[in-house]
Amino acid sequence: MRSAWMYARRRLYRLRTDQRGAGTVELVIAMPLLLLLLLLGAQFALYMHATHIAQAAAAQALSAARVSGGSAAAGHAKGQQVLSQLGSGPLRETSMDIQRGPSRASVTVTGTVIALIPLTTFSVRAEAVGPVEKFTAPTGDEVAAP
Repeated sequence: MRSAWMYARRRLYRLRTDQRGAGTVELVIAMPLLLLLLLLGAQFALYMHATHIAQAAAAQALSAARVSGGSAAAGHAKGQQVLSQLGSGPLRETSMDIQRGPSRASVTVTGTVIALIPLTTFSVRAEAVGPVEKFTAPTGDEVAAP
């Protein structure tokens, strides 16, 4: 009886102090966390790149819409051209809203960022606003520069 008890006790002690397989368990726990951290970094980079693309498209569309003789249609065409050149990668499902009034033009570009992390969606919104350029004839009171 005593020997069976001693044998069981020695086996339990060996099981508690045995380190075999500990590295594997640590790796199984740590690797998904490290991969998630890596994907979060890449997702942040894609988000920032998509934001810059949307801002560039909004700025170019505003430039085309606010010039003298420009229109909302010209701004939309220029914005779509920029989006097709730059936005085919990280920026998807884009839409553009252009308002051109008598004194002010505004452009809003929205879209979604391609998702690296499952079950997540990130939206991007960029706005550009500026005055409409208009030609004014010089008046007679202005002094001409020599």
